[in-house]
Amino acid sequence: MGRVQLFEVRLSHGRVVYSPGEPLAGAVRVRLAAPLPFRAIRVTCTGSCKVSSKANDTAWVVEEGYFNSALSLADKGSLPAGEHSFPFQFLLPATAPTSFEGPFGKIVHQVRATIDTPRFSKDHQCSRVFYILSPLNLNSIPDIEQPNVASTTKKFSYKLVKTGSVVLTASTDLRGYVVGQVLRLQADIENQSGKDTSPVVASLLQKVSYKAKRWIYDVRTIAEVEGAGVKAWRRAQWQEQILVPALPQSALPGCSLIHVDYYLQVSLKTPEAIVTLPVFIGNIAVNHVPLSPRPGQGLVVPSAPPQEEAEAVAGGPHFFSDPVSLSTKSHSQQQQPPAALGSVPGAPEPHPQDGSPAPHPLPPPLCISTGATVPYFAEGSGGPVPTTSTLILPPEYSSWGYPYEAPPSYEQSCGGVDPGLTPGS
Repeated sequence: MGRVQLFEVRLSHGRVVYSPGEPLAGAVRVRLAAPLPFRAIRVTCTGSCKVSSKANDTAWVVEEGYFNSALSLADKGSLPAGEHSFPFQFLLPATAPTSFEGPFGKIVHQVRATIDTPRFSKDHQCSRVFYILSPLNLNSIPDIEQPNVASTTKKFSYKLVKTGSVVLTASTDLRGYVVGQVLRLQADIENQSGKDTSPVVASLLQKVSYKAKRWIYDVRTIAEVEGAGVKAWRRAQWQEQILVPALPQSALPGCSLIHVDYYLQVSLKTPEAIVTLPVFIGNIAVNHVPLSPRPGQGLVVPSAPPQEEAEAVAGGPHFFSDPVSLSTKSHSQQQQPPAALGSVPGAPEPHPQDGSPAPHPLPPPLCISTGATVPYFAEGSGGPVPTTSTLILPPEYSSWGYPYEAPPSYEQSCGGVDPGLTPGS
C-alpha cells in the first residue's frame, strides 16, 4: 500500500456547488504509514473549458482558461507518520462561467493537490471537482414576459399542381421558463387548399454549439407533442403544454467556446412548414406582472397570399371561418427528477401529522442535463445539492447527423429561408 495511505482534497461542509465571487475553503488531508520526505506541498484551484472535434474524446483541440490560483501549504521537509491536515482558501472570480459537460466539451473547475517528492521519487497528486453555478435571472432579458409569436406561409402542391397554401402560426405564453414550469403553446393553422395537412408536431429542441476548429452543433429533441392534421379548407387551433424538464440554463456567460440555446419548433410535414421560436431556460422565473398592451403589437400573421393562391381559395369550397380544436395524438415528455430532490414551484409544502416541528424545506432539485453533467436549481429557499438523477430520453429522441445542423432562426422561419450553420444562433 506504500507510505501514503490517504491523500485527498476535502471541501468545507461537503459543498460541491459554488457561486462566482464566493470563497472556496477546504483542507488537504494526508495519512502516512511512514515518514515521507518532500520538497513542497501545493494546492491549485483552476477553471477551464476544453473542446474536442470528436464526441467523447479527450484529445482537446481548443482550450480556454478562466482562473489558475496556487498556494504553497508546506515547504521542504519531512512529514512524520500519522494524519495531517493543511487548510486552504481561494476566492472564486466573479466572472467564472457555469460548469458544463457535454459530448464535445466541458467547463470544469477543480482543486488539485500535489506532494512534490525528492528526485527519483514519485510525486503524489489528488483532485476534487466542484461546480460553479451562475444563476440566469430571466427578468434580465428584454421582453421576456411577452408572448413569443412567429408565422409562415407555405404553398401546397399535389403532383406539381398548386392547390393553395397553408398558414402556420405558433406562439408561446412567455419567452423564458425555469425547470418544472409549464410551457404553453398554441398553433393556428389555416388550410387554404383542397388537401388535408399532415399532423402538426411541436418539439422542444436543445442546441449546444462547440467552437473547435469549426463550429460543431449538437441538437437534441427534449420533448415532443403531436397533434392531428387539418382538413381541406378548414382552420384549426391546437393548444398544448410541455413541462420543462431538468436542463442546463441558456447561454454560458464568460465562456466563448460553448453556447446553449433552446427552441420550440412547430412543424408540418405536408406541406413542409416550420416555425421556430427561441426559448430561454433560466433559474429565476419571470415575474408575472400585469402588462399594458403595446400599441401596434398583436398576432404576427402574413400579408395576403399571392394572387394565384387567392384565386385558388376563391374558386374552392366555402372556407370555414370558425376554427376547430385539434386533438393531441401523442405526448413524449422526459421523466422529471423524483420529488425527494426538491419541490416543484407552486406545490404545497408537506406538513407533519404528529405535531412535530416542520422539517426544513428541501433544497431545489439539482439535475443532470441531457448529455451533460452540470448542476441547476429551480426557485427555492435552500442551496443546491448534488444528485445523480438522469433524464430519460423520449422514444422520438434523435441526434441529427454530423455536422449538426442548427434549427432555423426566428427570421428564417418567418421568411422561409433555408437555415444555415450560424455559430451561437
